[in-house]
Amino acid sequence: MDEKNKTIITVIQLLGFQTPQALTFFLFFLFLLMYCVTICGNLLIITLVSYSKTLHSPMYFFLSQLSVMDILLATDVFPYMLHSMLEKDSATMSISNCIIQFYFFAVSETSECLLLTVMSYDRYVAICKPLHYTLLMSTQFCWITIITCWILSFLSGLIYTIEISKLQFCSPNVIDHFFCDLDPILKLSCSDTTIVQLESTLTGVVFACTPVIFIMVSYVYIIVTIFKIPSITGRQKVFSTCSSHLIVVSMFYGTLIFVYLIPRKGQLLNNTKFISLLYTTATPMINPIIYSLRNKDLKQVIDRIVNNFFFNSIVFIYFQQK
Repeated sequence: MDEKNKTIITVIQLLGFQTPQALTFFLFFLFLLMYCVTICGNLLIITLVSYSKTLHSPMYFFLSQLSVMDILLATDVFPYMLHSMLEKDSATMSISNCIIQFYFFAVSETSECLLLTVMSYDRYVAICKPLHYTLLMSTQFCWITIITCWILSFLSGLIYTIEISKLQFCSPNVIDHFFCDLDPILKLSCSDTTIVQLESTLTGVVFACTPVIFIMVSYVYIIVTIFKIPSITGRQKVFSTCSSHLIVVSMFYGTLIFVYLIPRKGQLLNNTKFISLLYTTATPMINPIIYSLRNKDLKQVIDRIVNNFFFNSIVFIYFQQK
């Protein structure tokens, strides 16, 4: 296109989900409920880990950090998606806000990739090197790894977000998605995006592909160690300590692979939106549910808190009546 005929844009419109009006209100309240459940569920995990001394271990410390990341991801995606569902065609977003949304999305996804890797190492040490667990997974080591994960996530997001901010964007100013992802943003650009695509590929290899290889190797060692246990009951007991993490990893990377590694030409746009919906909204909500339902320690802490609450309530009502 001739440079003179290009219309530079500063505002975009996210189409989101094109649904009938009656269905739109249903989806709005459904996603609002999902957002509330996500925030409450992950805050509950953080509170329980902080409150209960029985949960002061590396595994639960990492789980609380995963909840922080899920809250960040949900808060980055949900609010504007809900806003755009109500406003429909009049819902717009500035290019700068779109880039900021993508930046925090990239930070939360990168940090989750790194954290899931650290959690797999924790399970590897606990199962394959139990006698060295206290030494290898010290409090100092846990804090250093978490701080490193966050720093690397914020820096990696900056690498190509700064380059994106230097691009020029041209009409049409419409993104057929419910949040600002990398590919839809670059499609609006009338500048050369080669550097951005190269940087995103490199960061993807370093912060997504490398961690998943590390996780797979960790679980190979874990599975080999589990099969060395003579009793079936012993195997089931040991495997149950890492089953929740394995489910979360499978859900997280399964959706990422479908959206980002399968060629776009082989995907329907609605399918891509649906899968994107899973890892941006459903996964942060499901993670605390998976860990709570499959974890005996967490359930015991919840039961103890609920029982104490009801006991204190009964005592209070009894003395009020006196």
